[in-house]
Amino acid sequence: MTLPVEEALPALRQALREGSSAVLVAPPGAGKTTLVPLVLREEPWAQGSKILVLEPRRVAARAAARRMSEMLGESLGQTVGITTRLDRATSSATRVEVVTEGLLVRRLQSDPGLEGVAAVIFDEAHERHLDTDLGLALCLDIQRGLRPELRLLAMSATLDAQGFAGLLGGPLVESAGRAFPVRVEHHRRDLTDPRDLPEAMAQSIRAAMAREPGDVLAFLPGWGEIRRTAERLSGLDADVLPLHGELPPAEQDRALTPGPRRRVVLATSIAETSLTVPGVRIVVDGGFRRTPRLDGATGLTRLVTARISRAAAEQRAGRAGRTEPGVAIRLWSEALHRGLPLQDRPEILEAELSSLVLDCAAWGVAPRDLPFLDAPPEGQVAAARALLTSLDALDGEGRITVTGKRMARMGTHPRLARMMCAVADEGEAALAADLAALLEERDPLRGREPPADITLRVDALHGHGREEADGIALRNIRRTAALHRRRLGVHGNTPPEGDAGALLAAGFPDRIALKRGTMDGAFRMASGQGARLSVADPLAKQTLLAVADLELKGTEARIRMAAPVSRAVLEARFPDRFRTVEGASFDARAGAVLARKRLMFGPLVLEESPLPGADPSVIAEALAVAAAERAFRDLDWGESGRQLRARIARMHALEGAPWPDVSEAALVATARDWLAPYCAGMSKLSELKGVDVAQALLPGDLRRKLDAALPARLSLPNGRSAAVDYTAETPTLEARAQHLFGLRDMPQLAGGRVKLQVALLSPAGRPVAITADLAGFWASGWADVRKDMRGRYPKHDWPENPATA
Repeated sequence: MTLPVEEALPALRQALREGSSAVLVAPPGAGKTTLVPLVLREEPWAQGSKILVLEPRRVAARAAARRMSEMLGESLGQTVGITTRLDRATSSATRVEVVTEGLLVRRLQSDPGLEGVAAVIFDEAHERHLDTDLGLALCLDIQRGLRPELRLLAMSATLDAQGFAGLLGGPLVESAGRAFPVRVEHHRRDLTDPRDLPEAMAQSIRAAMAREPGDVLAFLPGWGEIRRTAERLSGLDADVLPLHGELPPAEQDRALTPGPRRRVVLATSIAETSLTVPGVRIVVDGGFRRTPRLDGATGLTRLVTARISRAAAEQRAGRAGRTEPGVAIRLWSEALHRGLPLQDRPEILEAELSSLVLDCAAWGVAPRDLPFLDAPPEGQVAAARALLTSLDALDGEGRITVTGKRMARMGTHPRLARMMCAVADEGEAALAADLAALLEERDPLRGREPPADITLRVDALHGHGREEADGIALRNIRRTAALHRRRLGVHGNTPPEGDAGALLAAGFPDRIALKRGTMDGAFRMASGQGARLSVADPLAKQTLLAVADLELKGTEARIRMAAPVSRAVLEARFPDRFRTVEGASFDARAGAVLARKRLMFGPLVLEESPLPGADPSVIAEALAVAAAERAFRDLDWGESGRQLRARIARMHALEGAPWPDVSEAALVATARDWLAPYCAGMSKLSELKGVDVAQALLPGDLRRKLDAALPARLSLPNGRSAAVDYTAETPTLEARAQHLFGLRDMPQLAGGRVKLQVALLSPAGRPVAITADLAGFWASGWADVRKDMRGRYPKHDWPENPATA
């Protein structure tokens, strides 16, 4: 059987003989994942060397390696091998090694020249995972500086082909393929809530199977939706098989192998690319996926359920046309489809970047100096550097430390790596390995709000209590923990020992949480962010917690996993983060400034006591700062104060210094200078009503100049005066028309540099006209106003020429 991609192989082979890079675009099912590596290993430039094939997921890596071995009639580990974080099957005969993305970065750190590797193939490069982008950037760096003969190939079915070709500097090779036609059907209505997806999916699968032959591949966001959909398909005359990354290999293989009955494979996006699910003629697409998003408020990357892109929808639909014509049923409307983004956003633009920044530091280069398709955002890079500095991975100059180098070799998130670098003995190393695995894998404790204590999960991992723990999750955690134990040199059956809170504190120093007052479940973290626990949670009464896992619910962070930690442990591990502060600060509960001596851990106040004999000027400054934080609403501004501020603002705009900047931002920034001197002898917000705002804003000598340039009131004929409203866009003088009789020209403000307008009022005080040219108004506009006013107010005098009245 020939594969569609074969038509493109001559051009691809020629491109990689003449150059060192290429891009291959071929539709789903064309055979690029399995055939291209086997063909390229026979090229002259690959003789005696190995080809690495990068796959985005373990399931895809296993399936691709196994299929290539079958094509050669060999067992896995001979010509074709595989290396994932948890599995390895290679030998001295291995010429094609399939690896998962993160392992390439680890290999590069230990072998920067990729000795013995002739080519690196980035399969499904369009998915733009963080490790894909970083691995490609590092390989390009090697190719351009150390190994120009290293071949690099990016492959995908829906790729930003021109962008990748420009980055790699190689030609674009395309394969039209011969996928069978796929009929696409859209639902007429869109789901209003992703939680309705399992029911809608089950109904669509039943209906499709009743009218279409063949097996079904259904796309759902995650394990929870797969489980709920399977429950709703109970009694269906078919094998309902889940397919996701947490399943044991044997169960994954079962979903990928045809059986005697019709099959319904319920899969996450792992079946979107690379994998072939034989026998599928029907694709039912829920239209959602789990995707990482960085929350700017917390600095955390969290998985969210989001709509897929149009490119992903095409990839998924293509799964129905691999061996014969098929149908793709989309559980969303055509109108919604037209509004979907063309491509998924690259993870490098969405995720927390501490792992990338640490890997770059270990490589000896700044992220901005590597050839990325999309440069990592500077704000996220800066936040990552700050975190790595707090974890002792980078020094003050941004250089990697000895601890940072150890962390980079751990192959896990920097927080977890730092925790594992903090162990003191084998028992504590075993505990750190278990904790890291628990935080990397899915929480084994299910339910709406399981208890937050992470030590309960450690107990469940070792068979103590918690009968309701998820068996699949526990199996995956044990496998990951075993990997970490090997890295730490821990004997396999060493029991975990030590203080979980102390270890978590090493990896999460910014998430040390202090209980707020007497309120159970309310905490403030060392980062300054608030976090909550259910008041019924056993940890809710603890004074100090080391928080490892948070979940955002609206604007609030809920603590999902944590452990108690003592002050003594913090003092022993972080002595440099403690400081004693003497001074005055505002107490919101008392509404006053209190002088205190405080023992601080970051922004957390662990202990405080009264401080007698505090400097009154310090108290006055603290009160001024508190007033600024409350936008000065405790001051008695009054109308005269507001007008004064507007007048000063206009003079500042005209002349700058010596007139002060009285904008909101400037007043807040300079509260210690202009307000604190007038708070002498005060300590309470309620006492601020006694501050002379006018005097505080402007000293007496400038006040006289202000009154001359922009007077609060202007003199009118017959000895009267009227106030000017300087808060209006154009300063406005309001006065009854009769009070303006005899006024020929407009009064001048600031020597004519500030415009003035006059609002003429009726005897009842209602505006009848507004003008910035009083003489012109008397000559032309007044006649109409006079006519109207004489009819309304006949007892008043309405002269024909008010200028001379």
